[in-house]
Amino acid sequence: MFKFITGRPLWANILLGIGILFVLFFIFFQSLSFITRHDKSLAVPSVTGKSFEEAKKVLEAQGFEVEIQDTVYVDTAALLSVVKQFPNADSKVKMNRTVYLIINRDAAPDIDMPNLVGMSFRSAQITLQQQKLKIEDTIYVPNVSGAVLEQKYKGQTIKPGTKIQMGSGITLVIGQGTGTEELEVPDLVGLTLGEAKVIIESNGFNSGLILPEGSTDPNLFVYRQSVPHLTSSGNVNKLRQGQVIDVWVQAEKPSLIKTDSVAKP
Repeated sequence: MFKFITGRPLWANILLGIGILFVLFFIFFQSLSFITRHDKSLAVPSVTGKSFEEAKKVLEAQGFEVEIQDTVYVDTAALLSVVKQFPNADSKVKMNRTVYLIINRDAAPDIDMPNLVGMSFRSAQITLQQQKLKIEDTIYVPNVSGAVLEQKYKGQTIKPGTKIQMGSGITLVIGQGTGTEELEVPDLVGLTLGEAKVIIESNGFNSGLILPEGSTDPNLFVYRQSVPHLTSSGNVNKLRQGQVIDVWVQAEKPSLIKTDSVAKP
């Protein structure tokens, strides 16, 4: 071997060494590309809405690493489901990339019940929305204040500061007060029951009976109201602030041609 090296001129050995180095560098860079799979990329599959276990199985089957980045609570999403992912679905990334998931919690967190007593219905409604609570029902009782008199949870009075699960339904007991100011009666025909209740109360009136009895689905449509929007002469009807408006509801949306007539429940 030494004779092979020493038996050649110096310049030949130098050229041979350079050639060997060139070959080694070429092999190294080719193997590096293969090892890192630099030219291999995949589209990230969409796993939003899937359970964590199902999402993990889908991602790992395609060569991705999976890591939980955070947990949140979304009442409209299934428990322990994927709420958000990063990178986003269909993003082109290299293989072995880590996909970070935000997971919905396995139970609603507890929050402090706010104090709604003394608020107007609209203010109480906004406060409940901010605290991610819901209005389950409203009960009107004779009282000149027209404000929230009591707050209930599962039929029992609930005190401010009591721990309650986020997303729970609260029943409001509201005074059925009336004022001296006369206000225009809104047109409720064609609205859903949920929309009509908001319009009635935001215009200074109180929601009364919902007929037929037992009709509580907020997606039912109003086809009749106890005090019509217009009088027989075509003028807008007026009521004192705080007076009650009853409504009749049905599953089908009524025709846009409306007949205003006074109805008594």
